[in-house]
Amino acid sequence: MSKTISIRKGLDIKLLGEAEKVKSAVDFADNFIIKTTDFHGLTPKLTVKIGDKVKAGSVIFFDKNRESIKFTSPVSGEITDIVRGEKRKILSINIKATAETTYEDFGVKDPSKMSGDEVKAHMLGSGVWPFVKMRPIDIIANPADKPKAIFISAFDSSPLAPDYDYVLHGENANFQAGITALSKLAKVHLTVNGSTAPDATFANAKDCQINKITGKHPAGNVGTQIHHIDPINKGEFVWTVNAQDVAIIGRLFLTGKLDASRMIALTGSEVKAPKYYKMTIGSPVKKLLAGNINEGNNRIISGNVLTGDKIDADGNIGFYHNQVTVIPEGSEPKFMMTKGWMEPGFGKFSINRSYFSWMMPGKKYRMDTNLNGEIRNFVVTGEMEKVFPFDIYPMQLIKSVMYKDLDLMEKLGIYEVAPEDFALCEFVCTSKIDIQDVIRQGLDDVYKECM
Repeated sequence: MSKTISIRKGLDIKLLGEAEKVKSAVDFADNFIIKTTDFHGLTPKLTVKIGDKVKAGSVIFFDKNRESIKFTSPVSGEITDIVRGEKRKILSINIKATAETTYEDFGVKDPSKMSGDEVKAHMLGSGVWPFVKMRPIDIIANPADKPKAIFISAFDSSPLAPDYDYVLHGENANFQAGITALSKLAKVHLTVNGSTAPDATFANAKDCQINKITGKHPAGNVGTQIHHIDPINKGEFVWTVNAQDVAIIGRLFLTGKLDASRMIALTGSEVKAPKYYKMTIGSPVKKLLAGNINEGNNRIISGNVLTGDKIDADGNIGFYHNQVTVIPEGSEPKFMMTKGWMEPGFGKFSINRSYFSWMMPGKKYRMDTNLNGEIRNFVVTGEMEKVFPFDIYPMQLIKSVMYKDLDLMEKLGIYEVAPEDFALCEFVCTSKIDIQDVIRQGLDDVYKECM
C-alpha cells in the first residue's frame, strides 16, 4: 500500500544558479574517462590494454572480488591510457571516442516476460549492474543477495539539483521498462515529491509502489525514504537506483544497446547561463564550461555542493553524477567589518538568526567554499538533530564510529545510513568535522568485521 510521509527536520540551502529548463547540446569531445575511484570498495581487474578498440558496451574491467560485476565502456573508441596510483592501483581508464558511436548488440528483450535470474544476467553482462547500489554499506549491490526492496527517488532535493520531472519527460517507455526489469528482482518503491504533481513518467509508472514524501532536504535522499517507508534491520538488504539510471536500464532492454547518456544540469552562481545538457557518462567538462563561467577562482564540482567531487576544469563527470556545479572558491581574505563575522550579513546564509538575512526567507545566496573556521573540538550543539530526519542520534553515532565501537554503531543505526545522509550534519557542524568521511570509515569497518 502506498505511503505518504511528511518530514519536519531538514534544511533547504537556496543557492543562485539553478538550471533553466532548456536542453542544449555541447560540442563533441573525445577524451572520456571512467574512474575506478567512483566505485567504493572495488578492486578492478582489466580486460583491455592501451591501444585496444572498444564499442559502447564492451567490457573494460570487472570486480576482482565479485567477477560477475562487469564495467563496460560508455562510448566506442580506443583505450589511450590506464592511469595507476600507488602500488599500481588502477585509478582510471581513458578512452578516445569516435565521433559516431558503435554499440555492442545485447539483443532486444521484454523484461515482463523474463525471470529474475534472466534480468539479472542481462544487467550483469551489459555493464548496467553498477547502477544498482545497496544499503547497508552504500556500495555496488551484490547480485548474490536477496533484497527485500528496491528504492528509486523520483526527485532530488539537494541544492540546485536537476528536476527529474523535466529531464525524464517523454522517457515513459524507457523508464517503465527499467521499473519492470527491476521489479523482477524485488518489490520496487518509487517515491515522488508530495508537494508537486509528478510528471506522467512517474505518476503512471506500473510494477511499483508509488509513495509520496514532503519536507525539506534530505526528503529527496533515498536513505530518508527507506528509513520512513521500509527501514533496514541487521541482515537485511535494500537496493537503490537513480531515476535517470532506471531509464538507461530500460533503454538497454528495449534497444539492445547501452546508451549511457544522461541530462546533466550545469548549475551554480558562477555559471553565466545554467541549463541542461545531454552528455554521456565520463564526459569531459571543458567544452561544457568554455565561455560559460565567470572569471575568478572557482570550485568546479561533479555533483552537488554537499556530496559532489572537486574536479579540474579539464576533468570529467563522475559515474553517478547528474549535475556539474560551479561556485566561488572562497580563498580570499575577508575584512571582518565588511565581509567578515561583524557585518550585518544581509547576503549571508545562516541556519540561525545570526545575520539579518533571516528576515528574507526566499533569498538565494552566492555561497563559497570557505569553512569560516578551522577544525576544532567536537562539541555537542544540538544543530545536527535539527537537520537529520532519522530516528537516530547523529552525534552519538558519529562518535561511536570515531572510537570504533562496533557494537554501539550497530545499536545506533549504522546499517540504515550512508555518507550522503550526513551531508547536512557536516554543513551545520560547528566543529568543521568531515562527517561524511567518518561515516564512510564506519561503514567500511562494519562491512569488514560484521558482514
